[in-house]
Amino acid sequence: MAVPKLEMRPLGNTGLKLSSVGFGASPLGSVFGSVSESDAVASVLEAFRLGINFFDTSPYYGATLSEKMLGKGLKALGVPRSEYIVSTKCGRYREGFDFSAERVTKSIDESLERLQLDYVDIFQCHDIEFGSLDQVVNETIPALQKLKEAGKIRFIGITGLPLQIFTYVLDRVPPGTVDVILSYCHYSINDSTLEDLLPYLKTKGVGIISASPLAMGLLTEFGPPEWHPASPELKSACQAAAVYCKEKGKNISKLAMQYSLSNKDISTVLVGMNSVKQVEENVAAATELALFGKDHETLAEVEAILKPVKNQTWPSGIQRS
Repeated sequence: MAVPKLEMRPLGNTGLKLSSVGFGASPLGSVFGSVSESDAVASVLEAFRLGINFFDTSPYYGATLSEKMLGKGLKALGVPRSEYIVSTKCGRYREGFDFSAERVTKSIDESLERLQLDYVDIFQCHDIEFGSLDQVVNETIPALQKLKEAGKIRFIGITGLPLQIFTYVLDRVPPGTVDVILSYCHYSINDSTLEDLLPYLKTKGVGIISASPLAMGLLTEFGPPEWHPASPELKSACQAAAVYCKEKGKNISKLAMQYSLSNKDISTVLVGMNSVKQVEENVAAATELALFGKDHETLAEVEAILKPVKNQTWPSGIQRS
């Protein structure tokens, strides 16, 4: 049986087509443990070889290391720039948050240098709930529009955890100003609240990126990192679900990926990867879904285990002590 190619999905009104699985480059910044340059480059090469064309990073990840590593990986591809789509972010840095026009304008030049690129496809205001949303509307986004006119970025996005930030901004900017939103941890087995926002986002013509299908490690056999902000109740329910899957010879992470991938209104499911093995597992989850469909039986059991904690979220942001 021929292995199906990764599905390409349109991103709002941008005209871009993104692979259904996107490469989250935060782990290349050694955010979740040390990653060598050779592993970082190899994972980017393998992702592209298997049909992933979307790569997402930020200067915040690994205090700029993620952008540098991704830049090396993309350069090693040796393919025309038009064959891959790159997104980076502004406003969140190791030293804190700064959504001022001056800082974000400087930020793109720094990012382009680290990525070794002439432009990025998508430039996103990073975790805007930590700043002033009115500043993002009145100052940051107009500054990004100037960068668009200058040809340094092609499209403008906003990212964050609380879903209400998206409606707040999109209701206050001219239509077509914000092209993309990136939401995380709100379209996975334990929390599907992004679904309620999809009709609104479609009417705004906004492309939808959903990140963290594994809920920042909750839906994995290893469990989340110590700093994970979820409640003990949510953590233990996810652990019970992971154990249940393992006992059935299933992998909760694959199930979680397939759950997130099965909504075609979401342009791409962004998942962090730092090794060839992780890339292969994530692509396999997508190709198996295309061939065989979802594992409805196991999914129903896992949803039953998680029902008491369904849609439980946490205070915004990644709270590292």
